[in-house]
Amino acid sequence: MSRWSFVGRTDELNRLLSAVTGAEGRGLFFSGSAGIGKSRLLREGVAALPTDRYAIWSIAASATTAALPFGGLVQVLPAEQPQGLSPAGILRWALDVLQQQAAGRRIVLAIDDAHLLDPPSAALVHLVARADNTTVIGTLRDGEQIPLPIRALWTDDLVEKAELSPMAPAETAGLLAAILGGPVDAGSADRLGRLSAGNPLLLRELVHAASGSAELTRTYGIWKWTGRFELAPNLTDLIDTRIGQLTPGVRAVVELVAFGEPLGLHLLNQAVDPDDVEVAEERGLISVIRHDRRTNVRLAHPLYGEIMRRRCPVSRTRRLQAHLAELLERVGKRRRDDLLRVAVWRLDSGTAQDAALLLDAAGQAFSRYDVPLATRLARAALDAGGGFDAAELLATILMFADRPEEAIEVIDALSPDATDGPRFSRWLTVRGMVTYWGLSRESTVEEIAARAADLTDSADQARVRAFEAIMRLHRLDTTTALRLSQGVLDRPAASVAARELARSTIAYLQAAQGQLRRSGTAIAQVHSEAARWRADMPYLQLALELARGTRLTLAGDLAGIDAIAADEFADLAGAGDFRLGTGYLAILQAYAARLRGQSDAALRTSLGACAVLATSRVYAGLAQAERAQAAALRGDAVQAAEAMAEADNTQAPGMAVLYPWLEQARGAVLAAAGDLPGAVKQLVDLADRLRADGFAGHEVHVLHDLVRLDQAGTPVGPTCSDGSRRTVAQRLTELSERVDGDLPPLLARHARAAAADSPADLLAVAGDFAARELNVYAAEATATALHRLRRDRPAAAGEARERLAALLNRCDLIRTPALRAGAPALTDREWEVARLAAQGVTSKAIAEKLFLSARTVENHLQRVYAKLGVAGRAELRAALRAIPGHEGGAVG
Repeated sequence: MSRWSFVGRTDELNRLLSAVTGAEGRGLFFSGSAGIGKSRLLREGVAALPTDRYAIWSIAASATTAALPFGGLVQVLPAEQPQGLSPAGILRWALDVLQQQAAGRRIVLAIDDAHLLDPPSAALVHLVARADNTTVIGTLRDGEQIPLPIRALWTDDLVEKAELSPMAPAETAGLLAAILGGPVDAGSADRLGRLSAGNPLLLRELVHAASGSAELTRTYGIWKWTGRFELAPNLTDLIDTRIGQLTPGVRAVVELVAFGEPLGLHLLNQAVDPDDVEVAEERGLISVIRHDRRTNVRLAHPLYGEIMRRRCPVSRTRRLQAHLAELLERVGKRRRDDLLRVAVWRLDSGTAQDAALLLDAAGQAFSRYDVPLATRLARAALDAGGGFDAAELLATILMFADRPEEAIEVIDALSPDATDGPRFSRWLTVRGMVTYWGLSRESTVEEIAARAADLTDSADQARVRAFEAIMRLHRLDTTTALRLSQGVLDRPAASVAARELARSTIAYLQAAQGQLRRSGTAIAQVHSEAARWRADMPYLQLALELARGTRLTLAGDLAGIDAIAADEFADLAGAGDFRLGTGYLAILQAYAARLRGQSDAALRTSLGACAVLATSRVYAGLAQAERAQAAALRGDAVQAAEAMAEADNTQAPGMAVLYPWLEQARGAVLAAAGDLPGAVKQLVDLADRLRADGFAGHEVHVLHDLVRLDQAGTPVGPTCSDGSRRTVAQRLTELSERVDGDLPPLLARHARAAAADSPADLLAVAGDFAARELNVYAAEATATALHRLRRDRPAAAGEARERLAALLNRCDLIRTPALRAGAPALTDREWEVARLAAQGVTSKAIAEKLFLSARTVENHLQRVYAKLGVAGRAELRAALRAIPGHEGGAVG
């Protein structure tokens, strides 16, 4: 594996450099645990210092040199020392040597692992720090004995001392991407980050271990780690060194915590000698943490647990787990998750005999969206005689684990009689869910509708009708879906889960129809009842998120998307491998990043969604459509077309309700390929279809895409009584009075400004787009205004150029038709000359650099000025920065 790139630690590196180059020139020592990245940070800081201004000596102290006088400075001092000098005289001699070799430059002494310096070397470092024109920087390892002269550096205020904290999650993800040569999915990065505790060395060893197995895979360019790995020898040795030798009592403490963390301190003290608990804490093996009113014990590092669990014999492992279960059962299961913990310990220890316990625990795990654990517990409950209830739960979980064939086998093995209404209704809905979404059988809807007639109880019927309604919604039978959902809400006997599933169906329809306020009210109602429906129907969360996500995207509420992507459900779904949840939320995040102009994040996140949903067809087509949009935004026509083909291939027939997103993406793909007539026809046809389906919420966005393609005056819709047709701008204005929210009126204003060819109105609209972080729309409106100004009033274009440059600076690479249409076309040579001139290079110097005559350079510049609509060099830099794409990004 190649040497890791230096990623992150920007603040720490800047602080280190400031400690050397600042006015005071005070030094800085970073302390931290082994492998935290101290040495690499020091090396990067030293490498960044200019050697013409600083005389730099780098010293790596070690246990080997610690026993030798001046052994720590053997890389710095001459091999021969003067004879007969006192110890103080040798120190002064050594300082004189450094001053002579520095030749007037400032001395920088960089000491890695300064705690390992021998006493004379430590004394010399202290003397150097006190001298004029010198700076001392270095690293220290936590928990080590530090020589007194080194400790005196910060107690005497000669240097600063700072703790180097673990890498932040974003830095860990960046480091993983750098070494693996591509992005890592969020769940994998989070697990690796937690296991390594933000320690780069441990992270490296984890990746070494994972890369040699089949558990680290790449799909759509995104790396994914399953969480299983073989412990590499280097990693094992490193952890062994930290753990050290353990007495039997302390080992018992560490093992119990390894299998039971977080473990209540009172519980641990009942199982082992409290004195051994204190020793384990003093040695840094465990951490005692106060949380709310409880005191919990965890291992000091996650990898300690991996080592202890892997090395513990099977018989002792099972005994420890059974003992933990007995302890918790004895004191009583007081916390919500105690039931789950006892069930897991019983299952793992081979002492699980209570089917009811296992079934309750499986339901609790599924309500937390921990799909792998819920699957294990539900299967164990079924094997222990859990009957129909266990089979129903297991089949449901298998459906969300992308294993529908197994789910069908499980649920069909215990099909109840229709006379048993409650069980039959549950069997019918679970089987329908698996066959419709898992196996893509559209006939399921009619089968459910027919068999529901056999039910006599109103509550049982309501449950089935709620499922039938959401299936009909997904296959675009919206009228029936709405009627059935309303019927469920009108039934007093309907369960909370059935009512809120029906309400989620209505909320989605309301959003698509542009009734965003009513949709928001319904969504809030479903969310407020979550505690009452989650145990019965945890997967209802998907219907809620689909309605909520659709409403937020159609409202252009990017902050709202950020909020749900950071919500508890996102964390639980990611940790529990609930792929439909994590995949859909990633699609929303990609959408928000795209509208902000963050094309790198949009493409990376949409690729991650494609990878997560690769084995499920429910949202796979939607993920590929968003990937196509992100690629089109970057002007990558090849990848956009490839993603669109994948969207068509993976889109399930039973997900027809998502057609607006796919067909809108198709328009963007055609435009990215340069087929503007094809893109216009695609979007006009789509607008007509949305109008017919009553999806006004979607229609305003499709019409706005036409505005972005300079088609505000294009006729759309049916012919009016006078024989004319409304233009895009007129239809948007009409819809802005019907579709809720602040965004539709803004989109209509954009259309009218474009139709009127009004730069002032376009710039005003762009400002409002920018205020909403809709940076792509803002940049396009500004670019259109600038194009008009260059043509009609060149002298007034300066402010628009500055605004466009500022907007493009907020974005990554974006190349849309609107930006390309208004951008002046410079030849390669014109661009080369213009860029140098914008940097302040004289025409004569440009001529010499490019092997041209000065006259030719001036001719090129005159053509550039004319194309950009500027008067001369003073305006050139801003004008070039206002050119979208790589050209603008290369200036300044």
